[in-house]
Formats: sequence, C-alpha cells, structure tokens
Amino acid sequence: MVSGFSGLPGGVAVSHLSVYDWPAEADGGVCGGTPHMHLTCSEGYVVTGGRGAVQTLTTSGYEVTPLAAGTVAWFTPGTIHRLVNEDDLRITVLMQNSGLPEAGDAVLTLPPRYLTDPETYASVTVIPADAPEAEQERVARARRDLALEGYRALREAEGPEALAAFHRAAATLVRPRLAEWRERWERGARAAAEATGAQLDRLEQGDFSHLADAGVRAEQPSAYGKFGMCGRLDVYKGTV
Repeated sequence: MVSGFSGLPGGVAVSHLSVYDWPAEADGGVCGGTPHMHLTCSEGYVVTGGRGAVQTLTTSGYEVTPLAAGTVAWFTPGTIHRLVNEDDLRITVLMQNSGLPEAGDAVLTLPPRYLTDPETYASVTVIPADAPEAEQERVARARRDLALEGYRALREAEGPEALAAFHRAAATLVRPRLAEWRERWERGARAAAEATGAQLDRLEQGDFSHLADAGVRAEQPSAYGKFGMCGRLDVYKGTV
C-alpha cells in the first residue's frame, strides 16, 4: 500500500511563462503564443504580471477570458487555447499529471495536411535542442504562425465537423505515446491519490506513523527561457 508521495500536491507541475510578444502579421499584429489543445490534462494559469487574454475554442464556441495580475483561470482537456500578450503577460502555469502538457500532451492547431502522421507533424513542430537560439526562435515563430492558420480555419468553420475532424486527428497522433503517458499518471496523480487513501485508512485505525516521515523540498528552475508553445519558459525538473 502506498504510504507517501513526495511530488507537488496532487501530482501537478509548474512552470513560469513569459508570453511571446511576437506580432502575427496574418492576425492583425496581435502578439501571443501558439494555439493548441491538451487531450488528457487540465491546465491552470495564475497571472503574476502584465495584461492579456486567453482565447478558447470548444464545442460550446469561441470565448475570450481577460487576464491580469491576480487572475486564476483554468480549462479542461479538449479546450483549444491561445494566449494573447497585451502588456508583458507573465503566468505561473499549473499542469495536471506531473507536467504532461509540456511532455507530450499537446497538439497544435496545424492545418490538416500536417496532422496526418507523427512524422509529418514533428517535421514542423520540433524545436532542435542543439540549434542556436536564433534558429530555435525561427522554428518557434514559424510553427506559431502555421498553427494560427489552422486555428483561424477552425474558428471560421460553420458547424461541428471541422472541430470534430481536428479532435480525431489529434487523438490519432498521440495514440503511440499513450503507454508513456499512463506511466507518468501512475507515478504522479494516481500515486498521490492512493497515498492519501492509505493515510486515511491508517488514521482511521489510529495509526499516525506516516507523520514521522514528513519532509520538505525546494527547487530552483532547471532551465530558463526555453521556447515553449505559448512563450519562454522557466521549468522545474523535479516537478515533472
């Protein structure tokens, strides 16, 4: 029986995000990140500075949620989302399942011709880790603009067929990685929930011995300024 869990509460992960200030010429010069969707993870934003918005698209329609310092916003799997930076927008991101949203659970809203198979998708989305920073930025901007092309088509489509087709393509793309995702969930959120259950069982029996195993952990970011989907990221190795 599981007796303890040393990760962040609930098996979440965090990163610090500075939303891209790159204007998108094809979108009237609006600055912001890359529209995408998660398939198994909820994600939350704690806005720590600046001002902007998150655009969302679901089967219920298109919405815009304003973001300012102090705002807490979150959304569930299946929500296509795009961050807009109006004035130095900075966010602490809370990610379900031990950071799975940054470890694979994301499909960009690329045009359908790029969603046919994992290799084609990767050819326009993977940022080479060993490339110079200028090249990484070029790739990140190019994939952002490509995803905006598909995003605009989804927003402008009449009826549910286009969104359903994107959902279908996204689910097919990630299928080869589901076993890996399940392992992360089992080590994280599932283990955290089972640890709580075990502790409740012990307390009901008058056993409080797990309290003697208490511990404290602290970390600094393991990497600063990584090119993410929505902006530059400071990430923590131990939370994922």
